[in-house]
Amino acid sequence: MSMLKHTKGDNPIITYTEERKFTQDEVQRLFLSVGWISGRYPSRLYKALMHSSTVITAWDGSRLVGLARLLDDSELVAYMHYVLVDPEYHGRGIAGSMIRMVKEKYRNYLYIEIMPEESRNVSFYEKFGFRTLPDGTAMQLCNFSDRR
Repeated sequence: MSMLKHTKGDNPIITYTEERKFTQDEVQRLFLSVGWISGRYPSRLYKALMHSSTVITAWDGSRLVGLARLLDDSELVAYMHYVLVDPEYHGRGIAGSMIRMVKEKYRNYLYIEIMPEESRNVSFYEKFGFRTLPDGTAMQLCNFSDRR
């Protein structure tokens, strides 16, 4: 995927890429900025991202400000696991730009799935055509007890 530039009003130009040019420290900072526990495991998080099917990142110059991560089976289903944006950059259309890139890349797949971990985010994803499954329930098994 080629780089895409996006600007909104007087906001800086945001650059998007699938190149995995991020560092472990940059990823940790971004995940901790949104309070995600995976940021406490920087080496595991970095390894997981490096082994993911797709990682789209958003950059303000050299600062990592957004990330979308997908796992896919190469044919039918792509699962969008993370979509996150540094809180200082909320409201600038960054998450929406990454989701549009995901939809374009996976347009020939039968499904693109996401499981928002917070119900307040459902309406955001609905703006992009995602729908709640009529009889679906999100489920998770957590293999660690550190829930600080």
